[in-house]
Amino acid sequence: MAFIQCDFYSEILGTRTSLNAVIPSRDESGQETPREMPQQFPVLFLLHGLHSNYSAWSRYSSVERYASEKGLALVMPDAGRSFYTNMHYGYRYFDFFSQELPKVANRLFPLSRDRSQRFIAGVSMGGYGAFKLALSHPEQYAAAASISGALSLTQIEDPDSLLPEWPIIFGDNSKIANSEDDLLHLAKRYYHQKHFPLRLFQCCGTEDFLYQSNQHFLKNVNDLGLNLYYEESPSGHEWQYWDEQIKKVIEWLPIDSSKSKKV
Repeated sequence: MAFIQCDFYSEILGTRTSLNAVIPSRDESGQETPREMPQQFPVLFLLHGLHSNYSAWSRYSSVERYASEKGLALVMPDAGRSFYTNMHYGYRYFDFFSQELPKVANRLFPLSRDRSQRFIAGVSMGGYGAFKLALSHPEQYAAAASISGALSLTQIEDPDSLLPEWPIIFGDNSKIANSEDDLLHLAKRYYHQKHFPLRLFQCCGTEDFLYQSNQHFLKNVNDLGLNLYYEESPSGHEWQYWDEQIKKVIEWLPIDSSKSKKV
């Protein structure tokens, strides 16, 4: 596996931003891929939480080892404290993640262009971002995972204490419901369109402060009948749990080694 640190200028954000990437260096047979025959690898876009940055997954988890066992590329971009949203007063992070980042990643790295081999996952704020991006653009991802995600923003008590920047990001809190920032609204819209099959993985610790938010989202999505796998365990909002769960997520992903093709 190659570990790559990348700093680049974003046209949408109007500033420089960063990402880390982990790219397999061997094909599925364990042999080095000839230089003249590069491969396109299945890819997982991995999103960080509120109190960390793009380096967190590599620093606090063993995700590189888990990905290596599957021949899976990782792209770990930075989002600041944006909630992966076009901020009410600030940067257009949702547009960056949905429009610009996939193109940049495709130019820089040998990633599969096959939707069935492109996935997205995140923890906490990143869990919200992963579901928001996948439900808004199911044509881009075959599967999405939320680990301890902030999935029902309207169910979070005292959001300003959780995130002082809340009004800067979301504006009037009373307008989140049924908006593009409301995951339940996006889930209902996806249910009625269903042009692309989308698999969802949701997990949360029962001692997590976001547990009730997860339960509210889970009930409503189950009522819709979406393809969602859920599990929980007696854990808090912590990396020990997240490391265990990202391993399960990677095992759950529908990775097809035959589509890690030479081009």
